[in-house]
Amino acid sequence: MTTVRLACLAAALAGVLALGGCSSPQLLETGPAVASARLTDEYYIARDGERLAVSHWKAKSPRAIFVAVHGFNEYGGVFRLPAPWFSDRGISTYAYDQRGFGRTDASKRGRWAGADVMAGDLAGFVGQVRARHPGLPVYVVGNSMGGAVAMKAAAAHKLDADGLVLVAPAIWGWRSMNPILKTALWVTAHTVPDQTATGSQLKIWPSDNIDWLKQYSRDPHIIKQSRFDTLYGLVSLMDDAAAAAPQLGLPVLYLYGDKDEVVPAEPTRKVMAALGEPKQIHTYADGFHMLLHDRQRETVFNDILYWVSSRPQATPVAEPAR
Repeated sequence: MTTVRLACLAAALAGVLALGGCSSPQLLETGPAVASARLTDEYYIARDGERLAVSHWKAKSPRAIFVAVHGFNEYGGVFRLPAPWFSDRGISTYAYDQRGFGRTDASKRGRWAGADVMAGDLAGFVGQVRARHPGLPVYVVGNSMGGAVAMKAAAAHKLDADGLVLVAPAIWGWRSMNPILKTALWVTAHTVPDQTATGSQLKIWPSDNIDWLKQYSRDPHIIKQSRFDTLYGLVSLMDDAAAAAPQLGLPVLYLYGDKDEVVPAEPTRKVMAALGEPKQIHTYADGFHMLLHDRQRETVFNDILYWVSSRPQATPVAEPAR
């Protein structure tokens, strides 16, 4: 779940106290390329040898593959609600924990790897999944921050996918952020980069699925506090994603909830308009940010299934009723 809006508000307070020092945002170090990437049942080993945990939901006779990319402070296991629904309908799902998130080494947890590194990881992972399933279409399903990573990877790394499903992608970057929040985040990221913020003081509802939110809040793999330099990196990624919208070069299904309190509507509309063709956009009057977990999630699932099934060479299904 993207927590930029709420964490930046907390950052504004910390920035007032932080003006005395000077530092800079810190990035996770990456190792040199050692070999080609590899995919096992438990890990995705990136080119520099970084081991990223993998979650996998298998369809009995898959006709398509999803590569699911999680949101900010989440991990691959967050797709455990939607993925079985799709596996029952012939679509297998692979998800990995992005660097600094989820089941990563404790010394790296909560640290920002950099947008280019994260996009490169995704491009490599898609290549490994495609090699494991030759002849099957592969779609990237990017949720929130994962949508921003997918957009960055498509524009900058020639992502080898058959299409993108962007679920409330995080595109609230520097160019669309309130100047006060922008200044506060810059100050804190450059003075106290390793200090953290939470969004517990703000009343933002990411979903109407209260049972799921309770499980989510108790999940030990969800990061509860965000470093200021990680938030700074996230906003930069979102800026890159917004700028990449006209350059994706892939079919896009874009999904957004009218009740989204995390990613604002105005920059979202601008990105929707900037997308190249072919694109399809669905908005949901009762949808929140976590569209794949909301109470009306099966409406979203059916829209995704229909879009995938309407692609060339796909097995068609009936259009979902409205």
